[in-house]
Parts: sequence; C-alpha cells; structure tokens
Amino acid sequence: MDNPIDTSAVVPGPDIADGVAVHASIAFNNGVLRTSAGDDNRAAHADPKHVDEESEPHKQSLEPAWEELGVQLIESADGDFLVRESRYPLAHWHGSHRLAELVETQPALAAFNRADSDDHGVMNLLFLDLETTGLGVGAGNVPFMVGLAYMLDDMFIVKQMLIRHPAEERAMIGYLRALLPSFTHLVTYNGRTFDWPVLYNRFILHGHRSFEWNPVHIDLLHPSRSVWRNTLVSCRLSHVEEERLGIKREDDVPGSLAPAIYFQYLADANPEPLLGVFEHNETDMLSLAALAIRFGHFLGGGMGTRIPLPDEAEELLRTGLWLERMGKAELAESLYARFAVHERPSAKCLCLLAERDKKCGNWHRAVLLWQKAVHLSADLTWPDYEAHIELAMYYEHRTKELEQALLLAEQALEMAARRQAGHRVQSKRRTELDLIRKRIERLRLKRSKG
Repeated sequence: MDNPIDTSAVVPGPDIADGVAVHASIAFNNGVLRTSAGDDNRAAHADPKHVDEESEPHKQSLEPAWEELGVQLIESADGDFLVRESRYPLAHWHGSHRLAELVETQPALAAFNRADSDDHGVMNLLFLDLETTGLGVGAGNVPFMVGLAYMLDDMFIVKQMLIRHPAEERAMIGYLRALLPSFTHLVTYNGRTFDWPVLYNRFILHGHRSFEWNPVHIDLLHPSRSVWRNTLVSCRLSHVEEERLGIKREDDVPGSLAPAIYFQYLADANPEPLLGVFEHNETDMLSLAALAIRFGHFLGGGMGTRIPLPDEAEELLRTGLWLERMGKAELAESLYARFAVHERPSAKCLCLLAERDKKCGNWHRAVLLWQKAVHLSADLTWPDYEAHIELAMYYEHRTKELEQALLLAEQALEMAARRQAGHRVQSKRRTELDLIRKRIERLRLKRSKG
C-alpha cells in the first residue's frame, strides 16, 4: 500500500471520480460511495496493491438480486467470487469519532508493536472481521464472508468478499494471499483466538503452506477487557461500541444469525437476506476503526482533551494499569493520581493500586490507599480485610509499630471469622485464618519482648 496516513497532498483522483462510468451502478448514502457489478475496472485498479489487476471485475452482469446488494463479480484463474466495496471519506463520523482521527492516532498505536518488531516506519493498518459458518477454528468452519478495511489516500475502504458456494473459496483465498502482505498491522476483535486462526487454516487447506505474513497483530479485545471488564456488562464489540463509542445500531442483524442466513441462501439461492449480514459486517469494520482511534487517544495522551476521562473510579484505575503495561508510565500516573482522590472508589480497587505502588516502592501512597480501604471496609456488611493485612505487614516490618500492626491483624481476624460464619469453611479460607492467627501470635510475642 502507498502511505495511507499521508493525506496532506491527496486530491480525489480520477480513479475514483472517473472510474465509475459506463453502466456503473453507484450509490451515495450519507457520503458513502459504493461500487457494484457494472463498475469500470479502474475502480479496482485504484487499490494501490493492484491485486485486482489479476482478479478483475467480470464484464458479465450479475442477477438483479445480486446487483441490489452492490457487489462485483471477481474472476481469477482460480475461479470467481463476489466483492462489495464501500468508500468512506475520512470526514465521516462513526459514533463519537471521525475516521480522520485514525490518521492522527495511528502513530500512538505503534505502542502495540512487538519488542522485536522493525516496523518503525509507515504503519499500514488492515482491519479484519469474518462471518463464518460456525464457531470453531477447525477445518469445518468456513469463512463465507471476509471483511477487510483500510485507509487509501483520503478514503476509508471497506472491502467485503463473499463466496456464493464453497467452491469459490479457493479464488477468494488466492486474492487474499496477494493482498494481505501489503499491510504491516492487523487489527481485529478476538482475532488472535478466532478470525486469524480460521483464515490461516483456510490458506493451509487450499495449499498455501508457504504463505508467510507476520504483521503486528492488534487484537482490541484484550485492551478492552483490561479497561472495561468490570465497568461494562459485556466486552462484546456491540456493547463496547454502544457504551463507550456512542454507536447505536438500528435494525442490525446479530452476528450469531449470520450462519443461519447464509445456509438459508445456500438452500433457496435468494441473496436478499445477505444484505443484513453485509451491513452488520461493515458496521463491525467501522467500529473496529473507531475503537482503534479510542485506544490511540489513550496511548497518545488524549484523555481529558480529545476523549472524556472515565467517570468510574475502577475504569480510571484499569486504564492507568493498562497504559503502564503499554509503556506509558507518565500517562498512567496522571490517572492514578485522579483515582486516588476519587469520591467513590472500591476497597478492592484501592488495594489494587496500593499493590502496584508497593511493588514500585511508592510506600507513601500505598499506605494512604490501604488506610482509605480500611475506612471503607468499616461500612460494609461483608468487608474485605486485605488492606488490614497489608497495613499490619507495613507497620510490623517497616515502621516497627507493633501495637498498630496487632490491632489491624486482630480486626482482620474478626472480619474473616464474620465472613465465614454460617458457611462451610473452604481449605483456602482456613489457611488464611491460620496465617492471620500466626501473625497475631508473632506480634504478641514481639510486643511482650519489648
């Protein structure tokens, strides 16, 4: 791909403006350009990878039902398959983000690069999302639709490949083999576990054992879980996009229904219901881009300026912990400072940051956080005594305040006993009780020796 992030000298070229001439079927919907079956093949050649030069749009018209879906018939030496392409201007808004923000935040996404990566130049991001016939990653699970998206000059391209029957998969896989190596980064959502293993297995199945492509894989499910696992009901993309990206889907076909819709098409040859699958997959691609933008703002220091700071204390903390793991310690510390003075932190989260501070040697803040957690625990029916134990250890070993340490240990024992009253004591809890009792005995012995 040509440099997809240098848009300063981009002028809408004739490949887009003139490449949709004779009997072209073009639709502009909310600024989105869709090319379909009759388009001049220059629209395909506008792709800088020139993959379509060998897999060109077929001149034979598709059936009207297919043309209504806005697809092209692609013919290659390996056979035929269909492609639906949508082009979004970078000024397009998807939820709370403009696609142009991908240009701005892309350098910050380099934080995802592997330690041994030599990708320090231009980042060519490829977004990937599959619709498959099943849930597993075995040979029986066929990706009947492969959704790709990338930036090209001043446009965001969503390209969706569809096989009308399994025999067309070989041609689609050959097309993908030529296309993928142009990109340095692969962006998915649960793609490490699902999308990429499924697709790679299809390469092997169709004899492409020598295919080598080793992009930096940015699976946005993992940072999403790191940040939102306890503040959102679910970390499914559809829920994250609604709760954090301002994206509202209307009349969306759930991805879980896509296999049934495809099997119905195979049975009755009516492609009309597949439009809902195309639209669902297209929205997934746009949401992936918006989510990448959001994490780019996290990594680029845009919280509080380009994007709002989290309202919830735990989200503040977990965002900071994730940023620190990504090598952004200064950004993380600013969030820790906000969390430490938050009005509604939980004792569990206070202890989580205190544990981090303890490992880093920031004892002053760790003690303040433990003390705050102890204070909060006094108002809970089933209090957690972790902060009591940590403070007892601190006072015993670091400041030698044995009376204070003993008091906290005795309070911890009382809380532990109260939590287990009326319940069958598990071996783990019994061990915890024994350790607290031993701590109390040791502290009493130390105190008696003066």
